[in-house]
Amino acid sequence: MALLVKNIKQLVQAETKSVKWRAGKDMQVLPIIENAFLLTEGDKIKDFGPMEELTAAKLSRVKENIEEIDATGRMVFPSFCDSHTHIVYAGSREVEYIDKIKGLSYEEIAKRGGGILNSAQRLHEASEEELFDAAWARLEEMASFGTGGVEIKSGYGLSTEDELKMLRVIRRLKEKSPMTIKANFLGAHAVPLIYKDNPDEYVDLIINEMIPMVASEDLADYIDVFCDKGFFTCEQTERMLMQGIKYGLRPKIHANEMACSGGIQVGVKYNALSVDHLEYTGEEEIAALLGSETMPTILPGAAFFLGMQCAPARRMMEAGLPIALASDFNPGSCPSGNMQLVVAMGSVMYKMLTEEAINATTINTAYALGEHEQLGSITKGKKANFYITKPMDTIYYMSYAFGSNKVDQYFLNGRRC
Repeated sequence: MALLVKNIKQLVQAETKSVKWRAGKDMQVLPIIENAFLLTEGDKIKDFGPMEELTAAKLSRVKENIEEIDATGRMVFPSFCDSHTHIVYAGSREVEYIDKIKGLSYEEIAKRGGGILNSAQRLHEASEEELFDAAWARLEEMASFGTGGVEIKSGYGLSTEDELKMLRVIRRLKEKSPMTIKANFLGAHAVPLIYKDNPDEYVDLIINEMIPMVASEDLADYIDVFCDKGFFTCEQTERMLMQGIKYGLRPKIHANEMACSGGIQVGVKYNALSVDHLEYTGEEEIAALLGSETMPTILPGAAFFLGMQCAPARRMMEAGLPIALASDFNPGSCPSGNMQLVVAMGSVMYKMLTEEAINATTINTAYALGEHEQLGSITKGKKANFYITKPMDTIYYMSYAFGSNKVDQYFLNGRRC
């Protein structure tokens, strides 16, 4: 079935050719076509443009039956890409949230066996089927808010058996969901209690056992490490990344959430696809990122939920860097995968213009997902992942109305969901 969406008030992020990302001042550039049409065939975008360019000849070249949708008064956006999530988990952690309200820090909760270690225990006790059903519900909710591509990390296993269990659940999600899904092996999310006095022994387990087994089953696209104060050192991180690269896994790094840890520089050194969090980012980190192929990725929901300082997004853009925004959907520090809210947080918390926030959640985060050639913009030949909004006057409503769902209909791979 082909789709013809016509009378679109504004077709947003409409690119004649695919771009890798937008950086610096270019993040304020957001291509928009007024009074537009969008034509898809199969799972791809076939054509788009102003309504006056929609001709019978163009429609005659479509080999499938065409379903027409009138989008008068509505806008069409490419689906969001969410390049950082932890949605395979068992149970919520609202009791820890109350501890945070009472004044305990993230590190203090972790030292008491809470945080990631709490989720690891719950995941150990859950079956694959239970984990799949819960993650599927989260994926469905994310799609309803406009997300079409997502990276999902392991990291709540913290043992070979349970890390593999998580990654097999992610593989099942890939097979069933119309979303574009990438799997990220994050065995180095925290140090298990049994290795508390000898964390290098756990690093050895990841290197010598986990990574080879993950690769043998082709369970992951990327390897990730929480390189930060209280978690894994730069030296430990480098050892694990080198082994991951040896087995074909490109790095993506949790870095500089707690301190200037050196994680950003390690990520750049090993050509990480992205470095994520970045609350503590100074001039040395910015200099390291400039000229690299690594996407700086900010996670507003985590900073908001934990009451942390905000990453210096404006300074980074002024220096010429690109910025991606992702949700960090997880049970401990951001129990939300609503990328519309991420756009609003980008504007409210980081003073990003709406154009910048939209670029950060579409084309730039498509790059951070490793899918900028297929997702992130309305471009001929890309996947037909897009959504039609409810009636809106301007694109700025996306940043302004942070509490409501602006999506009316959403489409993945050219199909209405």
